[in-house]
Amino acid sequence: MTAAGLALLAMLLVALGILLALSPGRPDPLRDAAGQPIPGSLSERVFVEIGGIRQGMIIQSADPSNPVLLFLHGGPGMVEFFMEEDYPTGLAQHFTMVWWEQRGAGMSFASDIPPETMTLAQMIADTIEVADYLRDRFGQERILLLGHSWGSYLGIQVAHAAPDRFLAYVGMAQIAHQLRSEVMARDHLLALYRARGDARMVRQLEAAPVSMEDGTSPAWMRLRDAAMHRAGVGHMRAMDSVVTGIFLPMWRVRAYTLREKINIWRGKIWSRPFFWKALLRDDLTARLTRFDLPVYFLVGRHDFTANADLSRAYFDAIEAPVKGFYLFDDSAHSPLFEEPERARQILLQDVLRGRAELADP
Repeated sequence: MTAAGLALLAMLLVALGILLALSPGRPDPLRDAAGQPIPGSLSERVFVEIGGIRQGMIIQSADPSNPVLLFLHGGPGMVEFFMEEDYPTGLAQHFTMVWWEQRGAGMSFASDIPPETMTLAQMIADTIEVADYLRDRFGQERILLLGHSWGSYLGIQVAHAAPDRFLAYVGMAQIAHQLRSEVMARDHLLALYRARGDARMVRQLEAAPVSMEDGTSPAWMRLRDAAMHRAGVGHMRAMDSVVTGIFLPMWRVRAYTLREKINIWRGKIWSRPFFWKALLRDDLTARLTRFDLPVYFLVGRHDFTANADLSRAYFDAIEAPVKGFYLFDDSAHSPLFEEPERARQILLQDVLRGRAELADP
């Protein structure tokens, strides 16, 4: 082997060693203001058989008697616990926070999952089974359900199907009619990049059609994330790249093993095709508007991944015992991570108490 080859091999071995050191597969303990582990707190990984397959979740709580909050991640297939590394929500201080990783995603990815089980009906059934496991384990008749993006599409259907399991449903970046949102996103981006004088991006967008008739083109799907993030209307207002904002930070989260970190990306790629086309065309405002539990929407003003105006129109059509809509002025697609103090206040003062005193008019 040449000297250059040996140097490259050494670099690869060092990189692998660093990744292994950063991947013990153990979440860090919850700590107090002095940096000491909180007595009686919970910070653990759990694997449970759900829907016939082994599924994983991370549970953290300063006090396990606190209300359980089940978080449904986005994607499909994109876990979100790693966001806590750079954008801590602080929710584990007030809730028993459950970051379940859905069938085919992250800790719940396996190459032998039967493809025929990757259906929306199975996902709804899985979520209800996870909720029942948590209700039984923590002795709570009802828990909170929070869905983000794809998780909001799944979560609002779970809330409709099994309202007796939940104190309330919270939709963050609530999907309403995703294809219409994609059309509106492209129109917005074209206008924005024309105003900026970015001729190259305008040409790319013009060659990446989206329409209600023909759906999303492959060119649009390749371009959309980069175009949205450069415009500040993507995953987070201040995140200008999914590589530096999501891909790289995930590799240093100690809660996952190295294999699980690889599986996060395998699961994202594998899961999406099972759900994307149906999700794209489904107009929830036309079929799912009456609920038997409180419903709350947390929406970023600058969100064009799940258009904020469409979320508001959907909310206005909903009938529920209590409902509250909260527009986050400094957020795009992830208000919980972008404006965590306000999100916590809403969850504690309105959602937990079954009120809407902090809601927008």
